[in-house]
Amino acid sequence: MADFLLGGQIDATRHERTGTNTIVSSSDLTTHGVIVGMTGSGKTGLGIVLIEEALRAGVPTLLIDPKGDLTNLCLGFPGLAASDFEPWVNHGDAAKAGQTVAEFAAAQAAAWTTGIGAWGLSGADIGALRAKVDFTIYTPGSASGVGLDIVGSLQAPADMSDPETIGDEIEGFVSGLLSLVGIEADPLSSREHILLSNLIMHEWSNGRGLDLPALVGMALTPPIRKLGVFELDSFYPPKDRTAFAMRLNGLLASPSFGSWMNGQPLDIETMLHTADGGPRCAIVTTAHLGDEERQFVTTLILSKLVTWMRRQSGTTDLRALLYMDEVAGYLPPTAMPPTKKPIMTLMKQARAFGVGVVLSTQNPVDVDYKALSNAGTWMIGRLQTEQDKQRLLDGMTAASGGVDVGAVSDTIAGLAKREFVLRRAGKDQPEVFTTRWAMSYLRGPLTREQIAGLMADHKTRAAAAVPGEATAAPGAPAGPESGAAAVA
Repeated sequence: MADFLLGGQIDATRHERTGTNTIVSSSDLTTHGVIVGMTGSGKTGLGIVLIEEALRAGVPTLLIDPKGDLTNLCLGFPGLAASDFEPWVNHGDAAKAGQTVAEFAAAQAAAWTTGIGAWGLSGADIGALRAKVDFTIYTPGSASGVGLDIVGSLQAPADMSDPETIGDEIEGFVSGLLSLVGIEADPLSSREHILLSNLIMHEWSNGRGLDLPALVGMALTPPIRKLGVFELDSFYPPKDRTAFAMRLNGLLASPSFGSWMNGQPLDIETMLHTADGGPRCAIVTTAHLGDEERQFVTTLILSKLVTWMRRQSGTTDLRALLYMDEVAGYLPPTAMPPTKKPIMTLMKQARAFGVGVVLSTQNPVDVDYKALSNAGTWMIGRLQTEQDKQRLLDGMTAASGGVDVGAVSDTIAGLAKREFVLRRAGKDQPEVFTTRWAMSYLRGPLTREQIAGLMADHKTRAAAAVPGEATAAPGAPAGPESGAAAVA
């Protein structure tokens, strides 16, 4: 069990630190966490601090990053020198400050030195983190970061003894694939979903793996004659199957689709641990993808995580941490996108396996509060609307009837930037805290060229099938672009 330093308690009326640090135990995160706050609240900064603390404790992390902000975790400079910051400075931010890039970089270096120093941290702590952890940015469907072979192979699992796990993994893959071609499919009633699921199960049950081209071919000429009690041709006539197979083939024929089948296999164990068992920070950024593609990638990764989780032994310690930024589109209150089921499964079952889940959102009204009610730790920043605040309070009340809703509501209304209300599992009295300074340089989302520069060595090693080793500090990017330096 480890203690995570998230910040320090403050007097909510004077907005001043009391001298008491805000510590969250790693074991508390096995009951999951929620971070909520509007743009500019400091929500993403708090998330990065929490991830840094998990990594410092040796806990591997898997990050779903739809905006690209979490790539900043790769920007840690042990020397805290202006020359380290300068290649990563946003030129637009320097111009707004009325400074040259070099002057702005020097100011940023000084701010980071002072900022982390106020929390008892130094460049040595940044260096220790980078030496301990392998940071990898995965970019499915793009060659900028480390590629992931999302759809290239459907290898038969070595262990077929758990029908629920196998069924959930197949359902996740098929739901994600169909969403990619614009089909919203109910697993229990959709002909397309039922056909593909049965085809995969048929091959796996016979000890055979397959790839997506083979699956498309089987959809046209299936090796099975019945689906349930009906003859295949009655349940799904050949003419309709041909139209469906043509639709899937159009996906395969797209020139850009080849990148989805390039890269290292989607293997959760490899993403979380180095060859010698060290922790990894796996950042899966999907900022470059469209909505359907994000759903597809996220569904597959979460389904694989559920499968990996169920094969672990039970533990009360925090074994791994899943962090999902801007979860609203993946966990809506009424709709059932393919991502929703694996998230709900993780929120309900992951605790027993030591897998913590932290969900972050700026729009609590767009998130299923029943899922949020499974979280034991709540961190609430400034909110945009009364509706957002009420939805959040509903979730907190469902999680624990002992919370003083009126007091929490009043406290939330008075929060400043980087201030949060912390509601701990099993404690009725919340506390107000300000976040510590992040060790990572929060410069905003990285460009594709910058990611490519950071991950050049990783891609070379991945191509050679050699496990990556952590580096002391990131190299310079291909070229900076303007953008927001403050991360919400």
